[in-house]
Amino acid sequence: MLLVTYDITDDKLRTKFSNFLKKFGYRLQYSVFEIKNSERILNLVMTEIQRRYMKHFTGADSVMIIPISESDEKKIMKFGYAKNTDEDILFL
Repeated sequence: MLLVTYDITDDKLRTKFSNFLKKFGYRLQYSVFEIKNSERILNLVMTEIQRRYMKHFTGADSVMIIPISESDEKKIMKFGYAKNTDEDILFL
């Protein structure tokens, strides 16, 4: 799993960036996305950030990609709404 967190000052760029991340994962909080990763996904996200977004970042903008190993993922404690993200839903 990857956590991608960002703080982008430009509204238009921030919206484009969040829409880009929605292709790979889902929003945990306003500026935090969880992405189920593979080496290919990680490379794709990093390449796209460097190619498409980095040139528009100011000194006040930041993006962090935090890889979380499977063993660490099992140690994550979730409360409230976040607790429901691991639940399977069965539709009949």
